[in-house]
Amino acid sequence: MNDTFGRNLRVSIFGESHGECIGATLEGLPQGLVVNEDFIRLMLTRRRPAGVISTARREEDNFIIESGVCNGVTTGEALCIKIPNKDIRPKDYKSVEYKARPSHADYVAHVRFGGGEGKSGGGHFSGRLTAALVAVGAILVYALKNKGIEIGVHISRCAGVNDRAFDKASLISDIKALQESNFPVLDNDAAEKMREKIIAARENNDSVGGILEAAIVGLDAGVGEPWFDSLEGVLSHILFSIPAVKGVEFGAGFAIADMLGSVANDELYTDGERVYTYTNNNGGINGGISNSMPVVFRCAVKPTPTIAREQRTVDLKNMCNTTIIATGRHDPCIVHRAAVVVECASAIALADMLVSRYGEEWLK
Repeated sequence: MNDTFGRNLRVSIFGESHGECIGATLEGLPQGLVVNEDFIRLMLTRRRPAGVISTARREEDNFIIESGVCNGVTTGEALCIKIPNKDIRPKDYKSVEYKARPSHADYVAHVRFGGGEGKSGGGHFSGRLTAALVAVGAILVYALKNKGIEIGVHISRCAGVNDRAFDKASLISDIKALQESNFPVLDNDAAEKMREKIIAARENNDSVGGILEAAIVGLDAGVGEPWFDSLEGVLSHILFSIPAVKGVEFGAGFAIADMLGSVANDELYTDGERVYTYTNNNGGINGGISNSMPVVFRCAVKPTPTIAREQRTVDLKNMCNTTIIATGRHDPCIVHRAAVVVECASAIALADMLVSRYGEEWLK
């Protein structure tokens, strides 16, 4: 099982949904990088459940930095963060232990690991492990902020309700506002309608999905590689590692296929010092390399697969057809909680590529 991402900065995650703990290690950091524990707590707070639109499971996420930090700065050794699981109920899954939940990882995990995988709440495949990704990613979000690179993520669409687009004229203001919200939407009316749709799905024992849109500002031109380590490729690699993400597009995305070249092309201009583009249909990336415009991308997040409705499935122990009504505590929507995960995952990928470009000391 490969649970490691990155070449220069290597992130590994461990643990299970209803095990003793989850956590992550981060290797490749320079000595002397500031680790702001209050900022890590803030980021974990943004991932936590938010009332009736989220799961009833309540974890405090009181993380412990086991190694790699002394007096608030990195030592240069591997950094390890552990988050104890407190609100666990593995018994909730006993009755459906061998019944594969539709659209979940249960069946493929059973095949891949011969039935030895953790089965409570998805085990190692659970979205619970994204808390560890946020904890370790927050260190790099903070480091990038100190280098003038900001990442903002909002719910562009949820349950058929659209948020307003990023304001190109005040993109930084939009990003700052999103970084302080656990329901990151730019239009308050849209946020209320989204919540209503989520609650309606919950009351109907169902779930909804949505689209997250991210913008990265402050990234200089020249980050990334052509071909196999393109900026889009590395970002997509880690974004598709987030449970429930089923699609990623950059800039105009699939809509660019219907444009004329004269419309799709981002024409260039300069102020005498830097080069800019009038439009940003390519999402701030050309030839796999950043061009100094905001890097813009969207992630499609599927509806939570575990729902309390009767569905057809297979009993993997007896190899017979059966039905399942999922047990346990689950979100009717995970889109709002996934926004900070996308932010932290993006920071991990960016930091890895920036260290490749400028060296590990650049992060400090």
